[in-house]
Amino acid sequence: MSTDVRVEPAPRRTAPAAPDGTLVTLRRGLALSPELRAGLSGTLALALASTLGKVAVPIAVQQGLDHGIRATGGPNLGYVATVGALTVVLLVLAVGSAYLMNYRLYRSTETALSGLRIRTFGHVHALSVLHQQDERRGALVSRVTSDIDQISRFLQFSGVSLVVNAGQVVVATVVMVVYSWPLTVAVLAVFVPLALVMPRLQRWQQTAYRAVRERVGVLYAAVAESVVGAPVIRAYGVSGRTAGRLSDAIERYRSAQYGAQRSSVVMSALSEGASGLTNTLVVVGGVVLGAGLAHELGAGFSVGELTAFVFLAGLFVQPIQMFTETLTEAQNAVAGWRRVLDILDAEPEVVDPGEQASPLPAGPLAVRFADVGYAYPGGGAEALSDVAVTIAPGTAVAVVGETGSGKTTFAKLLTRLMDPTRGRVLLSGTPLSRVGFAELRRRVVMVPQDGFLFDSTVGRNAAFVRPDLSDAELTAAFAELGLADWLAGLPAGLDTPVGERGEHLSVGERQLVALVRAYVADPDLLILDEATSAVDPATEVRLQRALDAVTRGRTTVTIAHRLSTAEAADEVLVFDGGRIVQRGPHEQLVAVTDSVYERLHASWLEQTR
Repeated sequence: MSTDVRVEPAPRRTAPAAPDGTLVTLRRGLALSPELRAGLSGTLALALASTLGKVAVPIAVQQGLDHGIRATGGPNLGYVATVGALTVVLLVLAVGSAYLMNYRLYRSTETALSGLRIRTFGHVHALSVLHQQDERRGALVSRVTSDIDQISRFLQFSGVSLVVNAGQVVVATVVMVVYSWPLTVAVLAVFVPLALVMPRLQRWQQTAYRAVRERVGVLYAAVAESVVGAPVIRAYGVSGRTAGRLSDAIERYRSAQYGAQRSSVVMSALSEGASGLTNTLVVVGGVVLGAGLAHELGAGFSVGELTAFVFLAGLFVQPIQMFTETLTEAQNAVAGWRRVLDILDAEPEVVDPGEQASPLPAGPLAVRFADVGYAYPGGGAEALSDVAVTIAPGTAVAVVGETGSGKTTFAKLLTRLMDPTRGRVLLSGTPLSRVGFAELRRRVVMVPQDGFLFDSTVGRNAAFVRPDLSDAELTAAFAELGLADWLAGLPAGLDTPVGERGEHLSVGERQLVALVRAYVADPDLLILDEATSAVDPATEVRLQRALDAVTRGRTTVTIAHRLSTAEAADEVLVFDGGRIVQRGPHEQLVAVTDSVYERLHASWLEQTR
């Protein structure tokens, strides 16, 4: 083993920990969005002003009845008018305060959640390829979309109600005590049993809505898979089975929603029962007190005071009734927050060195694998074992081997989509783990086998990494790769739409555009995964001509699926069982009888007959 090899075990994901409690999740979620705390004191002051405006109405009613309409010596309409005018002014101020409060909350929540979306998406993108493969694509999408949408709905609507209603309960309670402490005690006593069972109901809801958010992710994944795989589904006539799988996902989501709604219905029924009992106690107790039977307690009631207390009891009960709905939204939001936090808590296995990055030398890059081994998470044999190879700068290398021999793992380690379990990968003497992501992605480019294209035009896909290129420069790039005639034959040239995932183009045409994209990126190390199956002869000629132009003057590593590529390479690396079992030029390797390469070569020749 080389003396400069440093063993660096790759991190492994551990089993997920038990979910945090509601308060911990809320605290962590709010900490992720400091924008929510900006101007919070002013917003709370506006909420208090809005609440005081509501309480002004029952006080005005009491004053108008006792000191206006039932005044000693007859009705005092002037006093009633004064109280009414003052109440209108207070209501206008309350409405204005409510408007400003809502505006401030909406603005801060949208700003905060936009930042959270961006942060979550960026983190999803930073996770390793393996982590992304472990998660279903629809489930990942739901973290950035529906889960954060649920948080948004809670903060903008239920969150607003929670702030306002909490203030309303406090203010209403204080004023009720001023009017009649015995009735206030009776009202509060009604809600003591509800308060006692609330924690258990909350835990029930928490579990139920966590299941709902998980089922949403599964449903998104099932729908996305069915849409993307529609051609295969139709081709094999399995629409019924696919519909059944989708129906099962929908049914599981419906069942989870049913369980969650059942918990909400129970809480709502308990709240309604407590509300009805409260109104009964207020009316009966108020009549008793008003009849003078409790004057010895100093708690006699006037008509105005009883009327005001009924209003105040309504102001007290209304927020508690709404609290059950708010709690439902809160549990849904907490479940969404928890899923977002689960993603943000996942540590990327491949980390940008940041300020500790080391620059790469200019020009074509040399490659060195120093006794590299790699094992995929979950145990099992190593996909690569003791790979030690050096590739000189400017060399064209073909990587060959049977399926599962380690070719793709070799390419992923070379582009640092994964880090080796042991050993090191170096570019021109610099450990790959110390190369900054920005420079690595600029200097090292991989063209995958599927030639993925975005839903745009041919020109915009070709200029994906260099959006500043003009149409003239893009046209020149196609011409330099010998693709001018193909480009001219497209319906709208550079402006030809490619469709979602490039589906308006053939497999070979997508690969042509992907090669132009790699060419204009101008990397110093190019990794190619050939895609030649289902390619017609004319397109294969274009591909070969373009490949010759793209690879000229730079270090090239090609996962070869064609005999011609291996024959034209400066060197061939033969993989078998995760090891390099042969290496050298084609002529030398093919001369070794009964070898892995000789068998591959014979298989290629058989396919070309």
